[in-house]
Amino acid sequence: MHIANAQGPSQDQQIAALTRDDGQPIYMLNLLKFREKAVYADGRETDLTGVQAYALYGRAMSKLVAEAGGTLVFTAKVRGLLIGEVEDNWDSVGIMMYPSFKAMAAITSSPDYAAIHVHRDAGLAGQVLIETVMA
Repeated sequence: MHIANAQGPSQDQQIAALTRDDGQPIYMLNLLKFREKAVYADGRETDLTGVQAYALYGRAMSKLVAEAGGTLVFTAKVRGLLIGEVEDNWDSVGIMMYPSFKAMAAITSSPDYAAIHVHRDAGLAGQVLIETVMA
């Protein structure tokens, strides 16, 4: 499995998402790979696992999303692979609904998000975030 950068979208990816934003709800499919032990950029010592650090982020993020009119639709641990081949399975998947991409961008550029983002980075070894809309 190619582990994608967990830091966030590139500028080109952000511009493309804003360009295609039609103001309708988006459903972000998250494929998550956790670190065995959380690693904080500021070097703080911790006994947290990657899963525990990401859970701190996830609870706070779910609250921010709900305040903006979105919701956590689904989250689950990956148990196995049925079709296809990868070197290693993702650890978890989730689907978060945002009222629009602009709403998501407002959340992720807020001071409240900046305060919790450290836990996301500490917990994740990699992530793929796929923007989807209802067909």
